[in-house]
Amino acid sequence: MSESLTGAQSLVRSLESVGAEVVFGIPGGAILPAYDPIFDSKALRHILVRHEQGAGHAAEGYAQATGKVGVCMATSGPGATNLVTPIADAYMDSVPMVAITGQVPSASIGTDAFQEADICGITMPITKHNFLVQSADDIPRTIAEAFHIAATGRPGPVLVDLPKDILQNQTTFAWPPTLDLAGYHPTTRPHAKQIREAARLIAEAQRPVLYVGGGVLKARAAAELRVLAELTGIPVVTTLMARGAFPDSHQQHLGMPGMHGTVAAVTALQKSDLLICLGARFDDRVTGKLSSFAPGAKVIHADIDPAEISKNRTADVPIVGDCRETIADLIVAVQEAFATTRADLTGWWKQVDGWRDTYPLGYEEPHDGSLAPQYVIERIGRIAGPDALYVSGVGQHQMWASQFISYENPYTWLNSGGAGTMGYAVPAAMGAKVGRPEATVWAIDGDGCFQMTNQELVTCAIEGIPIKVAIINNGNLGMVRQWQTLFYNSRYSNTGLDSRRVPDFVKLADAMGCIGLRCETKGDVDATIEKAMAVDDMPVVIDFVVGEDAMVWPMVPAGTSNDEILAARDTRPVWGEDDV
Repeated sequence: MSESLTGAQSLVRSLESVGAEVVFGIPGGAILPAYDPIFDSKALRHILVRHEQGAGHAAEGYAQATGKVGVCMATSGPGATNLVTPIADAYMDSVPMVAITGQVPSASIGTDAFQEADICGITMPITKHNFLVQSADDIPRTIAEAFHIAATGRPGPVLVDLPKDILQNQTTFAWPPTLDLAGYHPTTRPHAKQIREAARLIAEAQRPVLYVGGGVLKARAAAELRVLAELTGIPVVTTLMARGAFPDSHQQHLGMPGMHGTVAAVTALQKSDLLICLGARFDDRVTGKLSSFAPGAKVIHADIDPAEISKNRTADVPIVGDCRETIADLIVAVQEAFATTRADLTGWWKQVDGWRDTYPLGYEEPHDGSLAPQYVIERIGRIAGPDALYVSGVGQHQMWASQFISYENPYTWLNSGGAGTMGYAVPAAMGAKVGRPEATVWAIDGDGCFQMTNQELVTCAIEGIPIKVAIINNGNLGMVRQWQTLFYNSRYSNTGLDSRRVPDFVKLADAMGCIGLRCETKGDVDATIEKAMAVDDMPVVIDFVVGEDAMVWPMVPAGTSNDEILAARDTRPVWGEDDV
């Protein structure tokens, strides 16, 4: 059945038909025609954010927490360009998102009209695809295609740019549309021959490691991963984007690899003879100096995106396909391979356990009696528990949150990994809470990150989105300060924020319609967290005033080999040249 509607009405009807539930956005001149039918929609909830960047990150948080496509909306020009950072963030972290932007009328495109920006050209390198709609008749098909592209294959952001006259023109709406994506056919089924070869290598390897990336979570493959890990008995490492894909409490889990990974995880990768890389991309923060990364290892690399295979590290066995299907096939193939060959991993586990026992994660209490940020984050994790969602900003607090909270379940850890976007936490936590209203959602933020996007707390207060925010307030841009301490002779150029004095975060929280709390001593930490946990009808912000000199350890200095991993400041690397 078809009906006559405006392009704007067709847009809203298309969003409803494709299953969108929430739109985060801000109206403006070019997109204004769409906001009139949104006003009447019973199926779409529109959340009016305070900045378009907040809309984009909220859509990301919603998508990461639910697995659904997040939706954000902005007007032309600066409204659209304010979405560029979250779009880039979603692209780097493979987050399914559709960004809808208004555009100047078709006849004005290219004239430098008021609030005109070539947002399709601007976002071409950071979207899976983008559309400039040229006819109101194309709106249903374009929206359906945008959601399909965003959610399938390697997920990612898609932008739909709508000129104002296209939104105002009359059209005939019909659903479902016929998709026209002749060149888009993601490979989901892995090649059987490659699976058999991978299984053979797994059965023969003496020092294998399962190197697990965020693609396992995107594929909803955590259950299959656990079956494969327990079948093979192989050590597991989970990257920053894969925390929660494999339980931290599991005996086979070595923790997170990379620049601030555990010594056991980093070293197991370095000393392995086989890397089974599942949905990871050999990112520089994991590999360190690429030429020295896992020099004795063969590589099985499974990924939905063929562009990632052998991009950074040549794969001996490349497998293009969905991680869930790939792992399921590997389980069967490995069982068959084990019938004739199975290496004894006892010696390998003895080595791995030695590294894990000798170099566990830990931290020192500050010598000046100030509050240890690691303790704060550890206690939040313990009190809120493994079913809560933890959303972090970027910097030291991000690394501590990845280290000192135990992630037992998938989709409980949200962060900006690839882009490393400061200001991500508060709006992403807002989006996550909208998508998972039954869950406790903690934003763990730094005082620097918090001051970039904290205005979305107003949105949370007005819209009834009761997130909890822990500000790890050391008065500095902590990670940059750490690098200045280690590599710039403690010359602290422009990293002091003085945010333990200005602003007063408690008063700021109160002014934004939230509950503001402050904690400065170890003895008050649990009671303060429990007070926040007892509030479920409005946002809570806690200003945790912590010491300024705490550092993130272990650390592999940027550009160096993972063999140079440091367990603490002023120590030699954990491993010497002769270590095996």
